[in-house]
Amino acid sequence: MLLHIHPDDPQPRNIKTVVDCLKGGGVIIYPTDTIYGLGCDIYNTAAIERICRIKGIEPKKAQFSFVCTDLAHLSDYAKSVSTPIFRLLKAALPGPYTFILEASKQVPKMLKTKKDTVGIRIPDHNITQAIVRELGNPIMSVSLPMDEDVEYYTDPELMHERFAKLVDIVIDGGSGNTISSTVIDCTSGEAQLVREGAGDWENLLG
Repeated sequence: MLLHIHPDDPQPRNIKTVVDCLKGGGVIIYPTDTIYGLGCDIYNTAAIERICRIKGIEPKKAQFSFVCTDLAHLSDYAKSVSTPIFRLLKAALPGPYTFILEASKQVPKMLKTKKDTVGIRIPDHNITQAIVRELGNPIMSVSLPMDEDVEYYTDPELMHERFAKLVDIVIDGGSGNTISSTVIDCTSGEAQLVREGAGDWENLLG
């Protein structure tokens, strides 16, 4: 299904359609403040396995991130952080960043890396925020399979053509971007750049 949702003022009935799909074990393609992502409910093992098959990856080796709504949400899935790191998160989020933090016990075992870490995202995007709020817990998220065709990466209709048989809903929230989030590792107690992306990390890390 290709589902049009207004990026500035998401229609509640359409958000409910997406959330009902996620609660039922569905897989979606959805917009963020950077690129479109593949997502599912973090507590649905079968849906996570489906995403891994679409991506051609093993769950334990995957670079998953949790899409949350706010910093209060974050404390449920990541261990407590130092005051400087918390200030950094507060300054950066919501925004185009993924922060790698130590995983709490609430993170499903299947989604923990060998290092017991978790990537946390709080996108500055109304559709994403509305979905996660209505769902009541984070979306497990990973980037779409990449290839040379940048146009497909930004056009929801082309995404639907390509993935209609593999996912349940492709959300059309307008054109996507081509640059991923900036990834910052905070597990050592200091912020370290892992991947430069859409975020202005130089100003952020000072």
